[in-house]
Amino acid sequence: MNSSQDRGFCSLPAIPLWVNNETLIGSSKRSMPVFNPATGTPAKRVTFASDDDLERALAVAADAFQSWAAVPPVKRARLLFRFKQLVERDHDCLARLISEEHGKTVPDAAGEVLRGLEVIEFACGIPQLLKGEYSPQVGSSVDSFSFRQPLGVAVGITPFNFPVMVPMWMFPIAIACGNCFVLKPSERDPSPSLHLARLLAEAGIPPGVFTVLHGDAELVGRMIAHPTVAAVSFVGSTPVAESIYRQATYYGKRVQALGGAKNHLVILPDADLDQTADALIGSAFGSAGERCMAVSVAVPVGAQVADELVSRLKPRVTALRIGPGDQAGAEMGPLVTEAHRERVAAYLDLGVNEGARLVVDGRGAAVPGQGFFLGGSLLDHVTPAMRVYQEEIFGPVLSIVRAANLDEAIRLVNAHPYGNGVALFTRDGAAARRFMLQVNVGMVGINVPIPVPMAFHSFGGWKRSLFGDHHVHGPEGVRFYTRLKNVTARWPGSTVTGAEFVMPTAS
Repeated sequence: MNSSQDRGFCSLPAIPLWVNNETLIGSSKRSMPVFNPATGTPAKRVTFASDDDLERALAVAADAFQSWAAVPPVKRARLLFRFKQLVERDHDCLARLISEEHGKTVPDAAGEVLRGLEVIEFACGIPQLLKGEYSPQVGSSVDSFSFRQPLGVAVGITPFNFPVMVPMWMFPIAIACGNCFVLKPSERDPSPSLHLARLLAEAGIPPGVFTVLHGDAELVGRMIAHPTVAAVSFVGSTPVAESIYRQATYYGKRVQALGGAKNHLVILPDADLDQTADALIGSAFGSAGERCMAVSVAVPVGAQVADELVSRLKPRVTALRIGPGDQAGAEMGPLVTEAHRERVAAYLDLGVNEGARLVVDGRGAAVPGQGFFLGGSLLDHVTPAMRVYQEEIFGPVLSIVRAANLDEAIRLVNAHPYGNGVALFTRDGAAARRFMLQVNVGMVGINVPIPVPMAFHSFGGWKRSLFGDHHVHGPEGVRFYTRLKNVTARWPGSTVTGAEFVMPTAS
């Protein structure tokens, strides 16, 4: 970077940290540009947290924990109700921020905000969710009861593709349970996290309960190793999820690490192919394929079904309306960075070299301006041995893998190392039930292409799509951010005299 470029970079608006309910410019000398993917130009710069920033933030969070954990759950819920109202008030603003820094269309971003709001709504029920169990007279004059207590300071490390929804999968439940929370959002689109922090402060969150620190893998490593941190929650690619899981468990942290996906949609011969094609277009190319629940593999059962499906998909993929996120009628925006666009585009040549047929080449699509746009692509005759099938592409590329029958389709899905989401399109209830029971995947859709659970259920995959014992949000989220404590009590008036040397029993 020459001196004039450096001056230009330094003049970009700086995105600060959020510590102790106030903004703080990161004191590290490291920072990076935040691009508008629709124009391809840097719009802001994000300042990274230094070691001193991290120490200060964690000290503030640790100090805040004892008093926050002592706040009655009903009062924590009332604060979250106020926060929910503020997120609803700023819904459109948050959607625009997402679109400006991630690139997804504004309507898609608005849906992301709504799915995050649903987790806040779930967390508002924390007084009910934290209720324990009570058993009187488990022994003579002995009662037993249990309850859940918060862990301390929890850390959330979230991806670029959902800068509002995924953080809200974590922190509303964590703070509702009485923990303090430190968010490390993606450095590619960090502004929405700062907006959420300001709304929490406006709702009345005490200083130190919610913190935002910016950085990259260096900061993540320091956070995981820090003795103040009790729990780590991560969503991102499988290689990083596995690395974070290993680091966190080495340091004795509680950890949930959600990784990548290769989601299949199996189509039986009795399915309505026009409805199926529409479902595939939306689920494969919405948000430019940058979703962990995007369908990236269609599995038509039978050669005739496959040929007819491809004939329906080809014109639909070619006709995708591509444009900036705020452009009326745009169905697909740009990818998040230039490097990611080039990575996704390289898979098309790889697929052809491996023997797949490139039915639609998104590199030839008419795209606007100098942004990070790539048209939708369709690969047919993909086989399980190909890298384009084995690896997560995370872009607007749909692969067709043909199966002879339902048994072969189930074996195909079960053999893949990822097990995040899967769907089956059919009118046959018996076949759907067999598929549901036999497929080794964490989230299953029947005639639903993107089977994301509602907030009062829990989200998570199997196999190499999840590391750790807990899924995210819903009842699993409450269990992840708390510890169970059991108490057995007998009061002095009923205490028997003399020492007892045998195992206590209820007899």
